[in-house]
Amino acid sequence: MARIRGFWQNPRNRRNVGLTLLGGTVFFAFLLIGVWTRACANDRCPAISGINGNNEDQASRIYAADGRQISDFGTTRRTVLSLTSMSPAVPAAFLAIEDKRFYQHHGVDWVRFFGTLKNIVFLHGLSQGFSTITMQLAGNLFPEEINRQIRGIKGIPRKIREIRVALALEKKFTKSQILELYLNKINLGNGAYGVEAAARRYFGKSASDVNVAEAASLAALAKAPETYNPRKHPTSAVRRRNVVIEAMRDAGNLTTEEAEGWKAFPLTLSARSDYQDVAEYFVEYVRQIVQAKFGSEVYTGGLRIYTTLDLDAQQAAVTALNVQLEKIEANGITGVGRFTHQSYRDYMEKKSDDDLERSETPYLQGGAVVLEAKTGNIIALVGGRDFGDSKFNRMTQALRQPGSSFKPIVYTTAVQAGLSLDQTFHDAAFPVQLGPNQDPWVPRNYEQHYSDSTLTVRQGLWQSKNTIAVHVGMTVGPQAVVDEARKFGITTLRDETDAVPSIFLGSAALHPIELIAGYSVFANLGPRVVPNAILRVEDKNGKNIWSPQATAPIPVLDPTTAFTMNQALVGVVRYGTGASSVYNAGFRIPAGGKTGTTSEYRDVWFIGFTRDLVAGVWMGFDNPQPIMKNAQGAKLAAPAWKAMMAEIYQRRNNPGDWVLATDSIAVEVDKTNGLRATPFCPANLRETRMFAKGTEPKEFCPIHSPFRPGSGGGN
Repeated sequence: MARIRGFWQNPRNRRNVGLTLLGGTVFFAFLLIGVWTRACANDRCPAISGINGNNEDQASRIYAADGRQISDFGTTRRTVLSLTSMSPAVPAAFLAIEDKRFYQHHGVDWVRFFGTLKNIVFLHGLSQGFSTITMQLAGNLFPEEINRQIRGIKGIPRKIREIRVALALEKKFTKSQILELYLNKINLGNGAYGVEAAARRYFGKSASDVNVAEAASLAALAKAPETYNPRKHPTSAVRRRNVVIEAMRDAGNLTTEEAEGWKAFPLTLSARSDYQDVAEYFVEYVRQIVQAKFGSEVYTGGLRIYTTLDLDAQQAAVTALNVQLEKIEANGITGVGRFTHQSYRDYMEKKSDDDLERSETPYLQGGAVVLEAKTGNIIALVGGRDFGDSKFNRMTQALRQPGSSFKPIVYTTAVQAGLSLDQTFHDAAFPVQLGPNQDPWVPRNYEQHYSDSTLTVRQGLWQSKNTIAVHVGMTVGPQAVVDEARKFGITTLRDETDAVPSIFLGSAALHPIELIAGYSVFANLGPRVVPNAILRVEDKNGKNIWSPQATAPIPVLDPTTAFTMNQALVGVVRYGTGASSVYNAGFRIPAGGKTGTTSEYRDVWFIGFTRDLVAGVWMGFDNPQPIMKNAQGAKLAAPAWKAMMAEIYQRRNNPGDWVLATDSIAVEVDKTNGLRATPFCPANLRETRMFAKGTEPKEFCPIHSPFRPGSGGGN
């Protein structure tokens, strides 16, 4: 202490410290001025001169195939309500939770600003943001110029632009006008912009009639509309609503007794007004198509967009996928390792106000597509778990390895070249020569061991043996498989990188929707269809202005080859890797399909088909990593497929089995190996199957025979 006193007693030392502080202050001031100026350089700050209130552009509406409204698009997708017409609880709730000093500041709450700085410095984190209602309004009015998704250092200029627009708004409008604009503009989830639209969508009443609990529920959505959507996450919604009610009590709007009473008020939602929350990825997929055709008119022209979506099928897909993903995260799947990653629920609970939309999420993702086999019409599309958290569509935009779900294309290529499904190969280690100066590649089975037995090609497909798939693929070569995949509609393959032996095991990345649509070849016994989402577009007066030209089914296989592969894939569902989760789990509508699991358990698939539908389910992480030890398409993806399809067929007729139009022959086979049954095959293992003439099995079952050593004639 004596040294410090001595230091300060020296006038030179005091002068030096003062000059240093002054220099630092001046430097910081010039730096702040520079950043403040540069943030709006080149007219990057939007002008508010054109804002005179709420404009009246007409939103476009999007409908399902049965005419029910799914959603709408529009910059003015709201019903404007004056501040004086709103229930007093509405502005009170928003002010209490979003900006309690709204009437004291002039656009920026410097108390919260410096409080945020203190938290960053001393708590090493950002516990809350400092955006005022005026700043939020600035971002809502100019979403392109003020991109609120930009964070970190890059977000500083964006924040400054937001502040400058907020200050300008405060100069032009009164506080009441700003609050009214904000309450009519804010995104409150479920496709509702503004408190009037949200009140009607959630509670079936005007914002002028909502009670305190309902007003608090609306205000709760401002923080994260998807996280606190009461239709999707009622528990989280009520928890956040009660936080708002407590804030209203602290602000003096409610007594303690009143607050406790409203916190106990039940969450009562109205009947659904639209289906935005179950078809968000599909709606966005359609929006992109329509916007490419009509531009900004999709937001302002009042278009009527009629789509292929079956809302019941969509709901079945969403429910089946979510239930299975939550079961996986809760370690409710037997026969696999433990799930050790962060769950979706934990992520959403910890998500802060500043964690907005992202393209890559840390939790387990999933997606599903259901198509009509004959038309390609998409009746269900799920592109991820939470559209509000990530709008990236994993079915239409992602590139994923398909694993064994690609094998049917490999087998098809070989069958077209003359390979019989009754031909046998040895399930054992064998080297594949890759090229000069390269070590041989030795394919391994999923189980990491070999049966050391002789299997038919059909058995190899049923059991998803990698060794058999590689043997089959090598009979035609990688390039032939790539060429065949393109006929199936796969557009992402490249000769120089993908025409290698590992493609036989599904190593090449592709768009999931393309592979799923490719299975229509097997459902249709030859031709494939192209996915389609839009039936027609009408103008605001009901005049048809665009009907996308339907793509005729594209011939891919001759009927004999197609029927041969169809029946082989039916066998996968009845006797192979798909049996336990599909056929034996109770789905008895005639169906074929294939499971898929990629290396290190990073992706799991099940793609299946009936005579009238083709559907696929995928699961994995956005940043590919092992899901869990022993993850399998059969155990993770196939149960979701079965649940989804079983629900869909509650409302559809059983389409029946396939019948080959050309000459066919009925043969009794042993269903354990697909060979001709002998009198010694047990009755419960015999089955009559149809084959295209010339493709029927020639060999008799060698297993159940009194002449087989050690067989004893048993089963």
